[in-house]
Amino acid sequence: MPRFSIVVPSHGVAGRLSLALDSVLAQSFGDFELIPVCDAPDAPAADVVAGYAERDCRVTPVHSPPSAGLAGARNTGLQAAVGSHVLFLDGDDVLVPGALAALDARLGAVGDVDVLYFEHERTPWWEGEPTNPAAPLLARTPVGAFAPGRAPQLTGVALPAWSAVYRRAFLTERSLAFPGDHFTDVGFGGLVALRAERVAALRAVVVRHLLRRQGNRLGLPGEHHTELLDQTELVLTRAAEQDLPADRLKPLFEQLFAAVLKTAAHPRRLTSGRRAFFRRASALYRRHRPAGYRAPGGSVGVQHRLLASGSYAAFRSLRAAHRTASRAASLLPRPRGLRTRLRYAAALRLPLDRNLVVYCAYWGRGYACNPAAIHAKARLLAPQLRPVFLVEPEAVGTVPPGVEHAVIGSRKYWQVLARAKYLVNNANFADAVVKRPGSVHLQTQHGTPLKTMGADQATYPVVAAATGSFAKLLARVDRWDYNLTSNRHSTEMWERAFPSAHETLEYGYPRNDVYCTATAEDVVRVRKELGVPDGKKALLYAPTHRDYATGFETGLDLAEFCEAIGDDYVVLLRAHYFYDQGASRGGGRIIDVTGHRSSEDVCLAADALITDYSSIMFDYANLDRPIVAYADDWDVYRETRGVYFDLMELPPGRVARTPEELAALFRDGSYADETARSLRAAFRERFCQFDDGRAAERVVRRVLLGEPPESIPAVIPLAERVPAPAAIPVRS
Repeated sequence: MPRFSIVVPSHGVAGRLSLALDSVLAQSFGDFELIPVCDAPDAPAADVVAGYAERDCRVTPVHSPPSAGLAGARNTGLQAAVGSHVLFLDGDDVLVPGALAALDARLGAVGDVDVLYFEHERTPWWEGEPTNPAAPLLARTPVGAFAPGRAPQLTGVALPAWSAVYRRAFLTERSLAFPGDHFTDVGFGGLVALRAERVAALRAVVVRHLLRRQGNRLGLPGEHHTELLDQTELVLTRAAEQDLPADRLKPLFEQLFAAVLKTAAHPRRLTSGRRAFFRRASALYRRHRPAGYRAPGGSVGVQHRLLASGSYAAFRSLRAAHRTASRAASLLPRPRGLRTRLRYAAALRLPLDRNLVVYCAYWGRGYACNPAAIHAKARLLAPQLRPVFLVEPEAVGTVPPGVEHAVIGSRKYWQVLARAKYLVNNANFADAVVKRPGSVHLQTQHGTPLKTMGADQATYPVVAAATGSFAKLLARVDRWDYNLTSNRHSTEMWERAFPSAHETLEYGYPRNDVYCTATAEDVVRVRKELGVPDGKKALLYAPTHRDYATGFETGLDLAEFCEAIGDDYVVLLRAHYFYDQGASRGGGRIIDVTGHRSSEDVCLAADALITDYSSIMFDYANLDRPIVAYADDWDVYRETRGVYFDLMELPPGRVARTPEELAALFRDGSYADETARSLRAAFRERFCQFDDGRAAERVVRRVLLGEPPESIPAVIPLAERVPAPAAIPVRS
C-alpha cells in the first residue's frame, strides 16, 4: 500500500497538466500512486497522461465524463485509490519541492489523524505578490494532533480540498465523498470537519495554486450559483443533526454565509433569479442561525441584518450605492474620430443582425486562410446568412467577384462590426470593437505553434517588445467564444498562450481541407498559374519571420542553391507575409510567389517543401510530400523567440544546417528516402490529427448553424485520408 494516493482531475487544463504531474513525479519522497482523472481515453489530457503512464508505473489514469464535473472526477479517483492517505491536486496546480516528504514527516510526528491541514500559496497568473490564505487559519492551531473543538475556526469550508491530506480509511468508513456539481469544496470541507475526530496542521506551503487569468469557474455568471445554497444547507443540516456545539457552529455559520453574501452582492454572478436566491438564503439564515448569534460590525453586519430580515429591496439598494459609474465608461467604444465613435455607439444600440457574419484574415490583407474557407462553405450550407469580408483598401482586388466586402475604417466597416451576430477572424479585431451580448466570436488561428505565442512570449524580450501590451492582447482574447485547433498539440499550447474562458473546437483548419479534396487537375491548374514549367520539380522555399532581424533576410542564396541541385528543379519563394511588398524577388529558376493570395495553392503546386521554422510545415504535412528543415540558426532562433518543442528532435523530414548540406539532400535524393518518410509519418501522426477535408463543414454546422456537438461529422482517421496528388510523384 503506497503512503499517498494523489488524485489529479484534468478537465480543461491539458495545457498545464504536465507541470502538475512533473511536480509530483519529481518529489524526493517516492512512495505514492498518481491518479490522473481524464475525461475519456481520447481527451486532450489523456494524450498527456499516456506518456507519463508508459514511463512510470506509479501513474494509473482513470476516466470520468465531463458531465460528472469536478466532484465526479475526484470521487472516481478516490474510488481507485489504494494509498493510506489521499491528496487532491488540481490539474493546473503543483506540489512544491519536498512537499510529500514534509507531509510524511508530519504524519509520522502527529500519529494517526483523520485530516492533516496545510498551507497553500495562491500565485497571480501574471504579476503581483503570492498570498497564503491558509496561514492565518492554521497559525492558531495546537502544536500536535487535536480534536476539532480545540480549533473551532477550522471549519473546513474556508479551505479548498487540495489544502489537506486525508486518511483514506476515514473517508471510506464514513462514506465521505464530494457532493453536488458546483461549490463541492464547501460541502466536502464542511462534512469532513464535522466527522473528523483527530486532526493536525502543517504550517508550511505544500501546494502552489496558480490563479487563472479567466478566474475561477465558480465566479462565472450562471444558475450554478444556487448550488452554493445547496452546499450550505447540506453542511448546516448535518451540523444540526450532530448537535454541534455553539462555539463550533458560530464560525461555521459565519464562514458559509460570508460566501453566500459575496455571491448575493455580486452583480454579475446571478444573471437571473437574484431575488429568489436572496429569499432562500434568508430562510436558511434564520433557520440555522446559532442561538444568541450577534452579527459582525460594519457594512458586513448590515448585510447580515438585511439577510436576516429578508429585505431584498434594501439589500439591493445598499449594493447599488457602492457601485461606481466606471462600468458604463468602460463600455464606451474608442474608434478614432469623434464622428466615427458616435456612429459606432449608435449602431451598438441597434439589435444584432442574426444573419450577419463578418470575416477578416491577417488584419485585412485579403480574402484568405481559414476565414475564406469557412466563408466559402457557409455559402453552400447556410445561404441565408449575409457574409461581409473586411479588407484594407489595397486588398480589395483579392476579394472574389460576388463576395460583399467592407474597407477597414470605413463607415460600413463599423456598422457591420456593431451589428454582426458572428465575427470570424484568424488574428484579432481592433481593440475598439465591443463584444456585444449574444454575439459569437470565432478565432480560427492561422497556424500550428512551434514558436511561443500570446502570454508565453512575455519572457522573451525581443518578442515582447514587438508584441506591445499583453493586457490589451488578452483583452482581445477575452472576446473569443470559440478557438479552432488542428491538432492536440495546438489545443494544449493555445490554452497556455491565450488563457480565457472560450471553448476549444478540435475540428481542424478549414483552409487545409483542400489538401484532401483537390484533384490532379487542380494541381496542374495551379502550377500553370504560378508559371511552373512542365516536367520540373517545384521546391517551395518558405522561411519564417525573424524577430531579431530587420527586413527579409535569408541565409540561403537561392541562385547558388539552384545551380548546385541541377536543372530538374525550380524554386517557389514565399517570404513571410510581413515582407509582402509587392515587388518580385524572382528570376531565372526562382519564382517569387510571396504575393500570391493563397498559400494553399502554392503548397499544392510544390513537390517538396523547404522551410526553417515556419508553421507552413504543419499544413504541408497533410499532403504527405517531402519536407526538409533548413535550420541554419536554430540555436539563435530558439533562444530569442522561444519554442514549444525541439524541432531537431521531431523534424518533419531531413534536416540541413548549411547550404551545402541542403543541396546534397536534393542531389542524392535523400530528402525523400525511407528515413525522411519515417520522420514525416511520425510528424503527421502528431500534427495532422484533425485536418481531414471536412473542417470547414464542422465549423459552419457548429458555430454558424448552431448544431449540437454530437451531430458534427467525426474526424476521418489519418490512415483513411487520400491527400491531393503531387504533379511529379517522388520515389525513394
